[in-house]
Amino acid sequence: MAALSPGAAAGQQLSAADRAVAVARLWAEARYNEAALDLVRADWDSALAANLVLADQRQSDALFYRRLRRMLALLGDGQATIRPPASVRTRVARPPLELRAVERRPFIVDYAENDEMRIARPERLAEIVAVQGVPAESWIRDSVLPEVAGGSAAARWGRAVERMLEGEKGTAVHLQLRLPGGAERGASVTRTVDLDDGWPLAHPSLEVDTLPGGVAWVRLNALDDPDIAELFDRALPEFRGLKGVVLDVREDAGRPGGRESGYRILARLVAKPFPTSRWRTPQYRPAYRGVDMPDSSGAWFSVPPDTVLPRRDRPAFAGPVAMLASARTAGAAEDLLVTFRNTTRGAIVGEPSAGATGQLLGLPLGKGWEFEVSVTREAFPDGSEFYGTGIAPELPVTVTVADFLAGRDAALEKAREYIGGNRR
Repeated sequence: MAALSPGAAAGQQLSAADRAVAVARLWAEARYNEAALDLVRADWDSALAANLVLADQRQSDALFYRRLRRMLALLGDGQATIRPPASVRTRVARPPLELRAVERRPFIVDYAENDEMRIARPERLAEIVAVQGVPAESWIRDSVLPEVAGGSAAARWGRAVERMLEGEKGTAVHLQLRLPGGAERGASVTRTVDLDDGWPLAHPSLEVDTLPGGVAWVRLNALDDPDIAELFDRALPEFRGLKGVVLDVREDAGRPGGRESGYRILARLVAKPFPTSRWRTPQYRPAYRGVDMPDSSGAWFSVPPDTVLPRRDRPAFAGPVAMLASARTAGAAEDLLVTFRNTTRGAIVGEPSAGATGQLLGLPLGKGWEFEVSVTREAFPDGSEFYGTGIAPELPVTVTVADFLAGRDAALEKAREYIGGNRR
């Protein structure tokens, strides 16, 4: 990730005192609200001390933003984010390239069709082997990964790849590409899409195709869309002629909200009530910090699973169902995975999910700066947790570079085999 101008003259609105207050608030609020603080490996108190020293240095707000992200990433919370004011958000940008980690290697999946891209011709399925002359793996590991919060290791690396070209808006970044045929060439692209811009390569919230053999392939890309359950009902009003349904949440990165929409969709695929996930949240009790009492971090407020009833307003589907997951599956999509497993209606196919779900709480840092942390820990009805590890599929399928370059969706093929009667 390219360095954002460190000079105080460029884009500095915060004083040293303002930065110190933001660091202290981030430390304190995360200390008492982060639902997985007991799992944090880093020394959170040392992080406070180190970042107070950094906050006193002369710097731009954009550089301070990066330093706050690095501090927050120590929590390992895959949903935690820093939200700076617009004066900073509009300065941080990336090229309109959709990137994907395949076997930890960064590939270009798609790009926005604009004048620059028609000249740069980054080519879909090309691998980025170097950025600004630095080998891609080193660039990601040293410059990007420390600022990326993540649940599982695979999910964190994948998120780092997606953001690996982020930097100061309007600046160019030089890439060395390895094309699908093996030839290499350079390409220069500009960071034009800032944090306030709509992502030009966003997928529709719901996509449905009917595959050979009468299998409906339903991509649930954004469960936070309040209309997604209605869109599902319109696309599949009666399930007429279908032999099976594949629900695909591989691209749902878990934006806040959407649990109820997922449950409404699943309620059309079952014949009996099913339980949702359970959750707990830290319950701070100052009296527990006494010398004769256990530490208050052991106190929790727990909520048992809810029960969802089958829907009667629409026809139900009784045929075989499978669900596709990946390391990008997070948030409400992971809650849907839990609930799908509870229904015993079919198998989860693909890769372990991100291990990053739970209710988010937004908290102020002062001067228009905010951050969000997860304040609940989700679990299966029996109490089994998946925070930081993800939900393992019953039918694991690893995405390989060979399959990716060949255009083969091995996970979807396995799901179709499962629906066709091959339950192995």
